[in-house]
Amino acid sequence: MMALLEAKDRIKRENRIKSYYPDEGPLRRELYTQHMEFFRAGAMYRERCFMAGNRVGKTEGAGGYETVLHLTGDYPDWWEGKRFDRPVKAWAAGDTNETTRDILQYKLLGPPGYEGEGLIPKDRIVKTSPRSGVPGAVLDIYVKHESGGVSVVTLKSYEQGRKKFQGTEIDVVWLDEEPPLDVYSECVTRTMTTGGLVYITFTPLEGLSDVVMSFLPKEYQFSS
Repeated sequence: MMALLEAKDRIKRENRIKSYYPDEGPLRRELYTQHMEFFRAGAMYRERCFMAGNRVGKTEGAGGYETVLHLTGDYPDWWEGKRFDRPVKAWAAGDTNETTRDILQYKLLGPPGYEGEGLIPKDRIVKTSPRSGVPGAVLDIYVKHESGGVSVVTLKSYEQGRKKFQGTEIDVVWLDEEPPLDVYSECVTRTMTTGGLVYITFTPLEGLSDVVMSFLPKEYQFSS
């Protein structure tokens, strides 16, 4: 009996994403109206932002969740956002190499030594490649897609500078925390020929920056 319970617990830990946004219960998705609106908008808009305060689930429950759906192609029945029917090339980026490792890598893969207990189900992880110069950091994560192919997400950081965001076509870009404008513009360019997505999850700590202003309705913008 104990072995059976442990096996069920392990299966649940290694497929955490299936527990998100259930039909019923205290965490039922109808309570997450802003998250649902954010996901739904992906079917209409290539550029989106989830701008909110801290600890409201914007990193894991919005950006991370959507990114994993695109990597796996395993969309829930209720999903109304953009869908890819093929493997995708994706980027996930944060402020620094260290914060990307400690936040985005942790959310996607799970704790060190427990890879597969993050948002990407363990049985979907094909392999990872290490990032040189940053202990414990991963560069690429290869993920089985529903179509039978393999998606890849590359972990990047803004401190690498705009040039590290040049030169390739990308389907999905998830930017966690506000990027510099030149990095953001480069990410948009990378998705133009693919019809891909760029979305940001962040708290506007920099105030009315150029990136923040670009998402505000025109009536709230002002000229210098």
